[in-house]
Amino acid sequence: MIHLEWLWLLAVLPLPLVLRWLLPAQVPVEQAALKVPFLEDFAGSQPAKAGQHRQWPLVLAALSWLLLVIAAARPQWLGDPIEQAVSGRDLMLAVDLSGSMEEQDFILNNKTVDRLTATKQVASEFIDRRLGDRIGLILFGTKAYLQTPLTFDRKTVNTLLNESAIGLAGDNTAIGDAIGLAVKRLQNQPANSRVLILMTDGANTAGEVTPLKAAELAAENHLKIYTIGIGADEMLVRNFFGTHKVNPSQDLDEKTLTAIAEKTGGVYFRARNTEDLNKIYTLLDQLEPVEKDKQYFRPVQELYYWPLSLSLLLAAVIALARLNLA
Repeated sequence: MIHLEWLWLLAVLPLPLVLRWLLPAQVPVEQAALKVPFLEDFAGSQPAKAGQHRQWPLVLAALSWLLLVIAAARPQWLGDPIEQAVSGRDLMLAVDLSGSMEEQDFILNNKTVDRLTATKQVASEFIDRRLGDRIGLILFGTKAYLQTPLTFDRKTVNTLLNESAIGLAGDNTAIGDAIGLAVKRLQNQPANSRVLILMTDGANTAGEVTPLKAAELAAENHLKIYTIGIGADEMLVRNFFGTHKVNPSQDLDEKTLTAIAEKTGGVYFRARNTEDLNKIYTLLDQLEPVEKDKQYFRPVQELYYWPLSLSLLLAAVIALARLNLA
């Protein structure tokens, strides 16, 4: 449908008539007259009346004014309403970049990859599915850093996640500081929409705040934390004496991660391989669903340039006509 954004501007349509009524009439200029005897000799060449000459420019001027006012009223074409999915969730992802994340105990596309590469792949797909959510990114190692504040721009969050590198924030693991930073960034958001997903493969070895103290602070601020422990339970290692099994996740502090989740009303997950990670993120979609509040968007196409162009064209025609008559 066609819609006028500034409908009130149509009130200026009678402005030329008002000005003609208020302003004094132009005094006709007296010109010398040529008296011709035998006027009847020119009876066959009577000139047209002046009113007939001036009728069509006046009509064009009125039409040009009408089009100009319509253009000023900003006509628009409104498309059909499109329902938008908005969940109202504020999700913060905290990703461990400590040195232990370079352990290659994950299989991705039939290739052995390190833990961070697998995390990036699965987390990126999870981010893409969070239509309508605001997502932020925290990277932590020895220190915790806010890489991306809360934003609807999922593409940027994915880009910055994929550009992260092991050791970028230090080689140690400051789980408590990462939680504290998330609390700080989410404390001004609605209490029922604050969620932190924390992914790590180790134990807290750095930082100023202990994980459990940070979890208490998170619970006081209504921040729900889902923790994910990353790393395989066993892997084959070859050395001079042959092949034997080792546990690459022996430093993973599952007890603390479980306590953090329980204190804040979240859940602890264990990701031993890429399939586990995928299942966890699918489950998180169910635990923190994308709520479809009924909000609608109507595409708008501006149309003002059509009446404006026609108005200018008519004005040019009137100007050329006046030049020719002169």
